[in-house]
Amino acid sequence: MSEEARPLPWLEPRWQELVRLADAGRLPHALLFSGPHGVGKQSLADALVARTLCQHPGEIACGRCHACQMLAAGYHPDLLRVAPEEGKRQIRIDPIREVNAFVSQTAQQGGYRVIVIAPAEAMNVAASNALLKSLEEPGGRTLFVLLSDIPSHLLPTIRSRCQHWALAAPDEDACLAWLAERLGGDEEARFWLRAAGGLPQRALELAEPDARALRQQLHETFDALVRGAEPVAEAARLDRQSIDAILWYGIAWLEDLIRLGLSGNGEALRNPDLLPLYRQAVKNGRVRDWFRLLDYAREQRRLLAEGGNPNPQLVLEAWLVRWSALLRS
Repeated sequence: MSEEARPLPWLEPRWQELVRLADAGRLPHALLFSGPHGVGKQSLADALVARTLCQHPGEIACGRCHACQMLAAGYHPDLLRVAPEEGKRQIRIDPIREVNAFVSQTAQQGGYRVIVIAPAEAMNVAASNALLKSLEEPGGRTLFVLLSDIPSHLLPTIRSRCQHWALAAPDEDACLAWLAERLGGDEEARFWLRAAGGLPQRALELAEPDARALRQQLHETFDALVRGAEPVAEAARLDRQSIDAILWYGIAWLEDLIRLGLSGNGEALRNPDLLPLYRQAVKNGRVRDWFRLLDYAREQRRLLAEGGNPNPQLVLEAWLVRWSALLRS
């Protein structure tokens, strides 16, 4: 059985709710799965898509029928997936026009037509408005599944036409065994789960060799800034790295710094191995200044995600200059 046929283990209770709704004929025509990156939204959507298109579903898709075989091969005529074009950040209106044409047709396999839009907040205003009619009048046996990391960035008119299922980070007990199996033990799993803020799939990403190397490089960068290194020169050493990943780490570390500055307690830190660096930073900066820097980082990350800043290297330089100024104050 394909892994896509069943959601990740910590989402099993939500899956059972969906199965009950589907079996009772009460599955909404439009679902919005939201939650932070790494919580497993895609696995829940994939399992629902597979079961909805399956010709002989049980608790999960059968994996054997013609529909399941087509899905496993990567193509099903009654499934349409919408995402930004490669290298683009937005979903523009043309793919949504294809959605509207798709829902006006009869399902080729005689079952459901399914449309998956991810990330849904990538739809620009024109695309969102173009989708509204199909969401309002989808016709029979049509299922929309929208995935969103930040549902507040969706138009209210889109959100109001979907049943919203918000997914939260799971308890450690619900995901530790799954993560330990993939990372080679409980200790590694606990460390990366903590660093990821309790998000299991994010923890897997952070444990990848490239991500570990970036984390180490950033640790060395901030050590250097504490010692008085030149921030623009440090930015140049990071010029081949993802600015989004750098800002993500910076935000997580700033949140740790603020926790430490407010409580003086290192127990609640997501990155306890960075405690010596944090303590030095707390000595040099004031908590209210760390809050301002955190707001700046979040805003820059948002603008980059929306394509609002054409020069990531300038963002990185400005970001490290601000860090440096606080560390030297």
